[in-house]
Amino acid sequence: MTQESETQAAAGAAIIPVTLFQQNCMLLWDETTRQAVVIDPGGDVPLIQDAIAKANVNVEQIWLTHGHIDHVGGAAELRDALKVPITGPHIADKFLLDAVVESGAKYGMAGVRNFTPDRWLEEGDRVSVGGLDFDILHCPGHSPGSVVYYNKAMKFAHVGDVLFAGSVGRTDFPGCSHEQLIHSITTKLLPLGDDVGFICGHGPGSSIGQERMTNPFLTGQA
Repeated sequence: MTQESETQAAAGAAIIPVTLFQQNCMLLWDETTRQAVVIDPGGDVPLIQDAIAKANVNVEQIWLTHGHIDHVGGAAELRDALKVPITGPHIADKFLLDAVVESGAKYGMAGVRNFTPDRWLEEGDRVSVGGLDFDILHCPGHSPGSVVYYNKAMKFAHVGDVLFAGSVGRTDFPGCSHEQLIHSITTKLLPLGDDVGFICGHGPGSSIGQERMTNPFLTGQA
């Protein structure tokens, strides 16, 4: 099922839940140019391609928030199908992208491939699709190389698995750190402002203000 939305009439988006993990793969585009990106194609590539066709957009890039299998399992396949470059995450997640096949085997995900992105991202980098510009925030904790894509004009962020509605990313994987994750959230995401809305890697989106007030991991109740 695809959920579509628009942000200030400048951007369009479709969320495509993929794989048994129900990971929020996101198709994001500039409404004026119809140029688009796919964020975190975790798998079920035919579903993603169907969403692209229905939106009638031209995908020019694949963006990754981090290297876990449920977010990158379909990246190499989609790259080859669309003949577009892969951008992100931070190079600290290289060990995860070098082990996609191994990770896929653990979860019964066949046909996945190891790959290297065309561009690694660093804190302070900027990426764009059409006229939409996104600043890159390096937010380690859930994974060493997790990044957040933030558009200041739209007051919108894609935070991957760093922050969720009512929760935060898991930190029981190799290279994870709960303390580092909370530090990333409090020093990188909360300062963006309470009126910033976000999409996360699983489940419903939220806002920075809502999570600041109610998220038990941020209020000290967890």
